[in-house]
Amino acid sequence: MSKIVIKLYGTGWCSKSANLRNYLQSKWIEFEDYNVETDQKAAEDVKNLYQGKLKFPTVIIGDEHLKNPSIPELNALLEKYQLL
Repeated sequence: MSKIVIKLYGTGWCSKSANLRNYLQSKWIEFEDYNVETDQKAAEDVKNLYQGKLKFPTVIIGDEHLKNPSIPELNALLEKYQLL
């Protein structure tokens, strides 16, 4: 079975991105962190999810993604993949 990868797409100045980043770190959950302002490929990946619009923070787990999730929404997806 392959390892489930969590990806967080945000910016350095976005407080919602920082809150999600801090939450995942506080739970000792490994994730890949992408800054859509400095990483062009990351920005394109996000735009591909939203018909060319850059929306963040976006969290991708497995084949699913959440735009601007609350902690309970994120927890539900983490639990679905048995990551919490």
